[in-house]
Amino acid sequence: MPIVPKKMFTTKGVGRHKHELQSFEMALRDAGIEKFNLVSVSSILPPGCKIVTREEGLKDMKPGQIAFVVMSRNSTNEPNRMVAASVGCAVPADETQYGYISEYHAFGSNSATAGEIGEDLAATMLATTLGIPFDADLDWDERENQYKISGKIVRSFNVTKTAEGDKSGGYTTVLAAAVFVYDSEDVLSGAGGPSAAPM
Repeated sequence: MPIVPKKMFTTKGVGRHKHELQSFEMALRDAGIEKFNLVSVSSILPPGCKIVTREEGLKDMKPGQIAFVVMSRNSTNEPNRMVAASVGCAVPADETQYGYISEYHAFGSNSATAGEIGEDLAATMLATTLGIPFDADLDWDERENQYKISGKIVRSFNVTKTAEGDKSGGYTTVLAAAVFVYDSEDVLSGAGGPSAAPM
């Protein structure tokens, strides 16, 4: 039985440490998802998946569980260098249609620019899937209007984190993530619960 998430939440964080791995851990803690075994997946928002707050999503999760995420991360140990990580999401008006989640990371981009690009990527992928005509040479604001006027994309948004590299030369890591949440019954029936075939 396929396991399809019923909910999704977005989060972001920044961490600083002399070691890169530990700066990533600190960013995970800042984002509130350090307690889970994270598995990166690609870019599909399941049909009918409810987007909830971070607080609501975390209530349904347990330490040590496997959590599927679409994550963007970036790191630097260059003092004052700007790092950015963004996740964009595009939600179709038709709840039976899947949406898109994108990842974007960059050096030197501010939050507004990185977020716009992340959101643009997700919305454009959904627009091409839905057959919405658009002019790729237009600025994002103009294309966003085209997408929404079509009536096929109900909304798009992004979650973005930026930071300047630590002045002492330690590592600075930023991340943005979309985290999928499952009902416990779905996980049991799809992964060894009562409906699973005996070993």
